[in-house]
Amino acid sequence: MSARNGSGSREGTIARAAAYFDEGRYLASLRRLVAVPTESQMPGREEALRRYCKEALAEEFDGMGFDLSVLDNPRDGRGPALLASRVEDPALPTVLVYGHGDVVRGMPERWRAGLDPWAVTVEGDRWYGRGTVDNKGQHLIAIQALRALIEERGRLGFNAKVFVETGEEVGSPGLRDLLKRDAALLSADAFIGLDGPRQTTFMPDIKLGARGGVAFDLVVKLRDHAAHSGHWGGVLADPGFILSHALSSIVSRDGRILVKALLPASVPDSVRRACNDLVLEDVPGTPVPDAGWGEPGMSVTERIFAWTSVIVLAFVTGLPDAPTNAVQAEARARLQVRHTVDVPGGSIIPAIRSHLDRQGFPEVEVVPVMERDMFSASRTDPDHPWVRAVIASMERTVGRAPNVIPNSSGSNPSDIFQEELSVPVMWIPNSYAGCHQHGPDEHALAPLLREGLVLMAGLWWDVSEGRMPARR
Repeated sequence: MSARNGSGSREGTIARAAAYFDEGRYLASLRRLVAVPTESQMPGREEALRRYCKEALAEEFDGMGFDLSVLDNPRDGRGPALLASRVEDPALPTVLVYGHGDVVRGMPERWRAGLDPWAVTVEGDRWYGRGTVDNKGQHLIAIQALRALIEERGRLGFNAKVFVETGEEVGSPGLRDLLKRDAALLSADAFIGLDGPRQTTFMPDIKLGARGGVAFDLVVKLRDHAAHSGHWGGVLADPGFILSHALSSIVSRDGRILVKALLPASVPDSVRRACNDLVLEDVPGTPVPDAGWGEPGMSVTERIFAWTSVIVLAFVTGLPDAPTNAVQAEARARLQVRHTVDVPGGSIIPAIRSHLDRQGFPEVEVVPVMERDMFSASRTDPDHPWVRAVIASMERTVGRAPNVIPNSSGSNPSDIFQEELSVPVMWIPNSYAGCHQHGPDEHALAPLLREGLVLMAGLWWDVSEGRMPARR
């Protein structure tokens, strides 16, 4: 099918995107991208990360009229990013499309026999390979849908900037500095990222940010050495019990958070509505929420997407694998607080300190952990005009409104883009809960990939037709 300058149709654009999938073009591109071992968690992979940007992914833009730039990371030893820009008219809206080309460790020794993390293996609707969903297969959807629009009508009708970083799996080091340095290159009216799993396999999602996370250690160190339990048990204070009581003062027996400063003062009505309208799917192998655990009077979706959680990641005193008959000298627990934008991340550790002092635990130290374990909360209002327009486009394509998730329960760099570029942030995921991302046997579901191409082709057409909010 040849391009038709200025003409074409929404249906034609969608048909082209679907044909890429049905004729094997999408799969061929995905095989080529997956073959590059972009393990950002492994030393010595800088060359692969750069090759992914400069060669493998760059090839996807051939003939599309995009200007390509490989942006060096401000952090030494970290992978670069690819920026592909097509600016047709500065007066038109600009969409910044996000993806990440790095993956977690391949772990080939842990994959099922016959599978290779660096090759796409097709078994029915399951396409196995590292990055098939996290995240090469997802940003490839956005790019090929843009191609379908250009081939259908000969132009975009808006400005597109595709930004693919290579450090997301290690916390996006240097990303904020890169956005500060290259703010003019990356300026946009809206951010659309493709990453993560959907809540269901039968209806699409739009996610609007992420809960933040703050991790810290609670430490009770009472003496330099352990002491014989026969001689000193019952007269020396036991750090394990002290720490246990301190923990129970933070979260109750039934999972209710007892530190009021960690909780939202209120939940916006738009967020509460979005949570309670969510449709969930039971996926075999995933946990079932425990009845009676957590904040009373709230739905499961409100507790996941609109509330705070406090988790004990680890708790140790003595040597659990080789206990000795001794009153221990020290006990330590690592906690993680996940929170929405309604709770300032910087207030959490001071709130814990104040709470422990009020509860009579001055000996419990609160020790922040590395920045790597802390990330900020973000959320675009579900009633934002861009959000409503994207929802309408998705509904126009598949005949029903998507799940609208106020903020992802996992982590992503939404906060960085919101804060540095002042854009509404929206994520359109194309995976599912059973995809095994970050583990062996990562795989995509072919029907979700195909639907993603269709959804994005329809969305790009609607942006082209001026159905999105006017330029800021």
